[in-house]
Amino acid sequence: MLSADPPLPRWRYAGQMVTKALRSLWAEPRPANPPGRVWRDGALVAVLLAWSVVEAVLREDLTSRPLVLAAVFVVLAPLWWRRTHPLAAVAISFATLTAVDVARILAGDETGLLMSISGVLVLAYSLFRWGAGREAATGLGIILVWLVITHVADLTSPADTVAAYAFFLFAAALGAAIRYHAHTRTRDIDEAKAREREQLARDLHDMVAHHVSGIAIQAQAGRAVATSHPERAAEVLAVIEDSASRTLTELRTMVGVLRASEGADFAPRPGVADLGRLAGQAEGGPQVDVELSGELDDLSPAVGAALYRLTQESVTNARRHARYATRVAVRVVGDAERVQLTVDDDGAVSTTGGSPSGYGLVGMRERAKLLGGTFHAGPSAGGGWRVEAMLPRAGAPR
Repeated sequence: MLSADPPLPRWRYAGQMVTKALRSLWAEPRPANPPGRVWRDGALVAVLLAWSVVEAVLREDLTSRPLVLAAVFVVLAPLWWRRTHPLAAVAISFATLTAVDVARILAGDETGLLMSISGVLVLAYSLFRWGAGREAATGLGIILVWLVITHVADLTSPADTVAAYAFFLFAAALGAAIRYHAHTRTRDIDEAKAREREQLARDLHDMVAHHVSGIAIQAQAGRAVATSHPERAAEVLAVIEDSASRTLTELRTMVGVLRASEGADFAPRPGVADLGRLAGQAEGGPQVDVELSGELDDLSPAVGAALYRLTQESVTNARRHARYATRVAVRVVGDAERVQLTVDDDGAVSTTGGSPSGYGLVGMRERAKLLGGTFHAGPSAGGGWRVEAMLPRAGAPR
């Protein structure tokens, strides 16, 4: 008997988690489509440079104002490219600051640069907001090296040192937090779009397959009677024209919903009250009987639409795949908590109709599952094919 591996010590488990997090950060790509240079960046650079000029004029301890202003310009100018090239902006600005501080240490000069260089805090934010993981780690290392050197040059107190580190780490953390929030929002939008695409795919399949199947059956029947009963062929053509017109109307309605602006008056979705439109008999197809009973008032709109689409797809499948079928029985029964749909046909099950891998059955199963219900389709005990769906009255629980 094999013995189970002993549990890892806490410190080792924590180390593995930290290592995993660092690897994930290192592999993090840049955010997609970062905004380019905007007027706010130019305004920020202009304000900081104007502040530098005023401060240079007012300060009396500066030994070489032109050199100081030139260094400040090199430090602040990369703010203009902080979104599109965050690591390059950090490298240029903080490399310049580091070179200035090293020169001050070697020369024994305790005169610092202008206060306007505090604008480089924005670069720490931009590095974690717009940079890739490798860029953020590399840029943070450059910033930390400069912080060590500048505090050697200025000999600040421990409290000031801690405060300086805290300012830069807070700016970096703020950039990472906003980046995570934007990523989460983008992911939620993409998931909503995917769900909407699935819903549209199901609706298009259910609607088009139902009407086109009816048109195909009518066309087959019309071709069969065209030579012997021309007058009946004309009737069949009229039915085909009507079905095609309804299909075109529903397609235009759906396209109109997709193209409509916010606040448009959308067409109502079909529900239980519209099931009667599926009853009757198409030329050459089985008779469809619809029976409604129980409590079917005040159903959730989503449940009503699902019942209609499930019935529509079941009737379409029966007309298409149930060989020798003469009758399709649709029964909808509602009670205080749920609604049950049963669709039976008396045909011989074909191998194509019995396959659960078709898009029709997949879409039907997804509809029922999304609403917190159950779905089953298969051969019935008495012959033919049965579809059963059980849906909660109020839809999926929240």
